[in-house]
Amino acid sequence: MTKVVFYKTEGVFYAFEEVGHTGYGESGDDPLCAALSAMTMLIVNAIEVSYASSVDWLVDEKTTDIKVVAKSALPAYEDDEKKRYAVAGLIQAYYYQLMELIEEYYEFLEVEVKDELIL
Repeated sequence: MTKVVFYKTEGVFYAFEEVGHTGYGESGDDPLCAALSAMTMLIVNAIEVSYASSVDWLVDEKTTDIKVVAKSALPAYEDDEKKRYAVAGLIQAYYYQLMELIEEYYEFLEVEVKDELIL
């Protein structure tokens, strides 16, 4: 099972971590894991390229666990309110997309939201 933990502070989504293999298919041939990876990289690339904002991300090569932290979603790190809104919106949209996926893949996916700062 893959567990995705989203982090928000003061109502703003700014980070997430993905841990574990979904088990939906064989490692390396799992369409659910591939979908999660593709969505994650879309978010990272959109923040970095489309919004010209910084995002810290790390993939553990042994476990394939992923951690994404977008400080640019927070007022203390980004002055441009439109950028903050856009970056936080991407992460929040991912949360809602995963909540939709859980309806069909509840045995393979878990989502949690924590209201804390992990910077």
